[in-house]
Amino acid sequence: MARRPSFDDILDRLEGQHPNAWTELHFTNPFELLVATILSAQCTDARVNQVTPLVFAKYPTPAALARATPEDLEPIVQPTGFFRVKARSLIGMAQKVVAQHGGEIPSDMADLTALPGVGRKTANVVRGHAFGIPGLPVDRHVLRVANRIGLIHTDDAVAAETALGAGLAPARWTRASDTLILHGRRVCRPKPLCDRCQVKLDCDYFRNLGAKTRKVKKTRKVKS
Repeated sequence: MARRPSFDDILDRLEGQHPNAWTELHFTNPFELLVATILSAQCTDARVNQVTPLVFAKYPTPAALARATPEDLEPIVQPTGFFRVKARSLIGMAQKVVAQHGGEIPSDMADLTALPGVGRKTANVVRGHAFGIPGLPVDRHVLRVANRIGLIHTDDAVAAETALGAGLAPARWTRASDTLILHGRRVCRPKPLCDRCQVKLDCDYFRNLGAKTRKVKKTRKVKS
């Protein structure tokens, strides 16, 4: 029986298909990335990148954002969807950063996830991209791609993060997430473009498609 490729093997080929994968959110510091990532929930990165320059022009620091009112912020972030919830989260996040962290975005996982609107995925995005701390953010694209390939068998984001991280050196975690995300956006979409995939021959989903096709051909009756 042929050896099943490791996550390292799979990732090497996916990185070749998506070279220099990185977050598509625009930022220049941890504060900007945190704001952008909070806004990216249920929204495209392209739309967020259209909105964040307006946010940062008016609220360039946590201290400035902490003084914002929902009435002022909501119209700016409205294009990203769920704007009332996001505005409250952004203001609450900034106020807590000012009150508890001296106006500086913390890099500790526990400190980040204690901020309003910040879950483990968002914290990993900020830690990995703004602070260079190994982390493996798991979003819907990562879950879809990794489950289809057969790298994991779970829809739980924390369990997926643990399982995927166990198969890679920490130095590859952030790039691995970015690569899986881009593959999910460009190739392994909800309706996948398997003909464009560099790992299809080692993908459980693709192999199962072939098995289903053979079964249909075998059982199809010839019309008389």
